[in-house]
Amino acid sequence: MTITIKSAADIEGMRVAGRLTSEVLDMLVEHVKPGVTTEQLDKICHDYIVHEQKAIPAPLNYAPNGYKPYPKSICASINHQVCHGIPNDRPLKNGDIVNLDITVIKDGWHGDSSRMFIVGEGSIAAKRLCAITYDAMWKGIQKVKPGARLGDIGHAIQTFAENQGFSIVREFCGHGIGRGFHEEPQVMHYGRPGTMEELVPGMVFTIEPMINAGRREIKEMGDGWTIVTKDRSLSAQWEHTVAVTETGYEILTTSAGCPPPPAFITA
Repeated sequence: MTITIKSAADIEGMRVAGRLTSEVLDMLVEHVKPGVTTEQLDKICHDYIVHEQKAIPAPLNYAPNGYKPYPKSICASINHQVCHGIPNDRPLKNGDIVNLDITVIKDGWHGDSSRMFIVGEGSIAAKRLCAITYDAMWKGIQKVKPGARLGDIGHAIQTFAENQGFSIVREFCGHGIGRGFHEEPQVMHYGRPGTMEELVPGMVFTIEPMINAGRREIKEMGDGWTIVTKDRSLSAQWEHTVAVTETGYEILTTSAGCPPPPAFITA
């Protein structure tokens, strides 16, 4: 596997792209409410990225091998949709949960982040799933430092989520990122400690666990993109872009409105 190690100048470019990505998610907070459609949210994001940020929405027309071009500027995955939900004209309802996944390209660099939004008043079960998924992402981030291995990240996420009674989606993973949207390495959200690639300063990748309230099995819908849980149980995902530093990690997708790290990180 060929992993691109980023220089200090490269990471500075990625900081800018990451901050812009996070600021799109900040901007969305006031717009996610009952009655709005994900298509409307897509247009709001597209216009903001292109006209305000003078940047490019990476998902639009993105076409990896075997896929038809993705038709929208963001991914919007509602309730039992796991990832890659295509925005449409269905209005969000009170109690829905939605993952909004944003990737911005600025000066050739990618920033990639997603957050869970609870529409109106969510159920206790939905709120718990979103909160545990957020903590699970941070359990993985916490393992990032030189000399650690990718398996340490996956193991931390898997054991935490499964101990809470949830399941980990295995078919999709985090990924290296930089000039390319998806680079090496693949970052699994399950695994054994001490296995897989060793982390070195300058590696940059996403950590983005997809966690289901029910079983882990998934299926692809007829649009060729949207992934859903087979048992129609709720699914949640959070994502940050993370750089390995000399002493640990740096989150590149942060902004003024970014949710703070959990207490076990700041303690």
